[in-house]
Amino acid sequence: MPSNMTFDALKKAVKAGEIDTVLVAATDMQGRLMGKRFHAQFFIDSGYEETHCCNYLLAVDMEMTTVQGYKSSNWETGYGDYVMKPDLSTLRPLPWLPGTALVLCDLLDHHHKPVAHSPRQILKRQVERARAMGFEPMMATELEFYLFENSYEQLRDTNFGGLRPISAYNEDYHIFQTTKEEDVMRAVRNGLYGAGILIENSKGEADAGQEEVNYRYSDAMDTADNHTIIKHGIKEIAWTKGRSVTFMAKYDHRKAGSSSHCHQSLWTKDGKPAFADAKDGHGMSDLMKHYIAGQLAYAREMTVFLAPYVNSYKRFTIGMFAPTKAVWSADNRTAGFRVCGEHTKAIRVECRIPGSDVNPYLTCAALLAAGLAGIEQKLELEPEMKGDMYNAGGVREIPHNLREAADLLNGSKMYREAFGDDVIDHYHHAAQWEISETDRVVTDFEIQRLLERA
Repeated sequence: MPSNMTFDALKKAVKAGEIDTVLVAATDMQGRLMGKRFHAQFFIDSGYEETHCCNYLLAVDMEMTTVQGYKSSNWETGYGDYVMKPDLSTLRPLPWLPGTALVLCDLLDHHHKPVAHSPRQILKRQVERARAMGFEPMMATELEFYLFENSYEQLRDTNFGGLRPISAYNEDYHIFQTTKEEDVMRAVRNGLYGAGILIENSKGEADAGQEEVNYRYSDAMDTADNHTIIKHGIKEIAWTKGRSVTFMAKYDHRKAGSSSHCHQSLWTKDGKPAFADAKDGHGMSDLMKHYIAGQLAYAREMTVFLAPYVNSYKRFTIGMFAPTKAVWSADNRTAGFRVCGEHTKAIRVECRIPGSDVNPYLTCAALLAAGLAGIEQKLELEPEMKGDMYNAGGVREIPHNLREAADLLNGSKMYREAFGDDVIDHYHHAAQWEISETDRVVTDFEIQRLLERA
């Protein structure tokens, strides 16, 4: 069984010359690993205690633009430092990078207090809330992505033209086609397993060149940590093979989007599933019904954390297995919330709204906060929707765009109470920036459509 590396094991590996570099990284708003490469000996001598980073890392966009308007980080306050505090329980080797280990960090302020709007802290706070109620939140995120024959460098040099998916046809569950991709995918499975992540399988997904990786159901924090490392690792492993991948929610309007469905349940402190009906072990417990009712009640308000970019909303397309309605149904992939394993102790709810472009800490925290609110408020679960949700009228819809979702988050009383006003203001500002950046840029589509005919 794979496991993380202990600090003592790291010391032995460094002494033996097996590890010479330690990546010390925190997760930014976009879900990327940001940090430093330490000489391993310095890390075990003193670097393991803490290091520092500029606080602008939680106030930039995908291009690392110093976005103005954030309360926490700006020119007026001088862009000071955060403390990066390594969480040694996340220490692990990275087999695909020679002589390298990785440790994830929590971000602290000058007083060594957690930075409230850092993604890992947002999830920690909701996990602590669940534990105070007597539950351990358990989750798993599926990760879909597209694998291309092109390298990142080739794409950059051609202005991202000529994308060539690694497959010529839909490869959903296709063994022969995925055999052709094993140079990358075998390295992904084995590399991540060697990094202490319980990889279960990989498979072809619902379009040409689309892949999925699944890993073991775990507690919410471990799941978010693993998701982040898996996504980072897949990019690095593909790069070492001269290939590229994308986790965009929708890289081509003609193709299926890439999702990150999130499975969830609550367990009791003694490790028993709390979502199964205690009477006979079949069906939903009242607790589960309240939990799902909370997620439905706040589904529209949480969407910024499930679909963070303008592009994310292009995935919500009828007939391509991405939901358009925030309703629940049993084992029905057209609904935003699907109840799985209904007649087993593994009963759980799968939220099908998140795309593979999400920050997993924010997604898990938003879903958990809504579910806990449903339990606290004893919300009644609405009747199950059945049939084709795409054609269902008069029901709760997923916001149509980031502008609508940002407005809903900004006005959410529940999320302001659960996350804090400063946190909601911070992520609302991030969404507003994404909207403004997209609004100002002229796209190829506009040129092709309007240049001659407008």
